[in-house]
Amino acid sequence: MTPPTEQLKIFSEKEKKEFIKRLNEQFGIKKIPGILLKRGKEKVFLFQGSFDKEKIREIEKTSFVERAGLYLAKDEEYGIRLSIEGTQILKNEITKNIVELSKDEMQTWMMGHEVLKKTGMTGFVIIKYLKDMLGTGKASEEKITNFIPKSRRLKDKSVEK
Repeated sequence: MTPPTEQLKIFSEKEKKEFIKRLNEQFGIKKIPGILLKRGKEKVFLFQGSFDKEKIREIEKTSFVERAGLYLAKDEEYGIRLSIEGTQILKNEITKNIVELSKDEMQTWMMGHEVLKKTGMTGFVIIKYLKDMLGTGKASEEKITNFIPKSRRLKDKSVEK
């Protein structure tokens, strides 16, 4: 758990513009509706509630706020990795580095496995099946690495216990 002494960081307009610029370079995203916040070094949250930045700061003065909003992305050394919800919220903004999966590949992906697929891309890619965004993977020459947390994976029914 994050220690209460570490404040919830609310992005300034300049920081938000820089974050969106990076998302634009990676995925073609040009806008994000809401307030961006960060707790710690990597996790970025999107808040779209009725509070403004000042109200969030005021609340944090009297009580510890672990996070506000929805987990949007992880700001990593090699780029921004959108969460599953992040890809779904921003699906109409995402225009590049999208990998479309077949039904079999989608089932493999949703069970948490790597997908063996040559995409011609490297780095973080958005995974899509039909109209659904399924999160972000990391593409290399031969495969796409999966980041779906174990608790969110589909169970592999072909494995006997």
